[in-house]
Amino acid sequence: MTYVYVPSRVDLLKDSGKRQHTSSYYPFLKRGLDVGVSLLLLIMTLPLWLITAIAIKCESPGAVFFKQRRTGLFNQEFNIFKFRSMCEDAEKDGARWASKNDSRITRVGKFIRKTRIDELPQLLNVLKGDMSLVGPRPEREVFIHDLEKHIPFYRVRHSVKPGVTGLAQVSYTYGASVEDAKHKHRYDMEYIKHQSVWMDMRILFDTVRVVLTGQGV
Repeated sequence: MTYVYVPSRVDLLKDSGKRQHTSSYYPFLKRGLDVGVSLLLLIMTLPLWLITAIAIKCESPGAVFFKQRRTGLFNQEFNIFKFRSMCEDAEKDGARWASKNDSRITRVGKFIRKTRIDELPQLLNVLKGDMSLVGPRPEREVFIHDLEKHIPFYRVRHSVKPGVTGLAQVSYTYGASVEDAKHKHRYDMEYIKHQSVWMDMRILFDTVRVVLTGQGV
């Protein structure tokens, strides 16, 4: 089901605060950064895509790529792409958050999740325009239904495009609970309010640090 985004008074106040901190050129600069960096990363990581695909196929049966419905800008759902990091029937008992020592995650999956290699196919989502390189991470509706019961105005995060990485991902450790989601939501709101090209660049550089040190989500 797709939900129509109707901004509340709080949404509009936050949007007003965002406009005070961003220039009118920011959306165009951000899109240019998204396309340019995504194309460059695609070219640079093509050999890694091949190696990852072979490793996934050799370890477990099933597809190399994983497609899942996520909620993005203005609550519109889209298909997010990832390298498969779990066993083929990972959700036979229903949807649930992945945990650090989740038995559904394969050995290859543990490595590509820790290094975020599993997120590389989302560069295609960025080129399609469903996502940006930087923004709040997109969540599934089944989890959003629960989270918005505990986090007021949770859907405000859908006022911007979701990102491959974000301020919450480089500022907060791995989490898979409502309490963790509350902390990450605060970072997402901070990003929405103060987003800029400089902030996006800083988050991208911090993402490199997180990947190299094995921190984060």
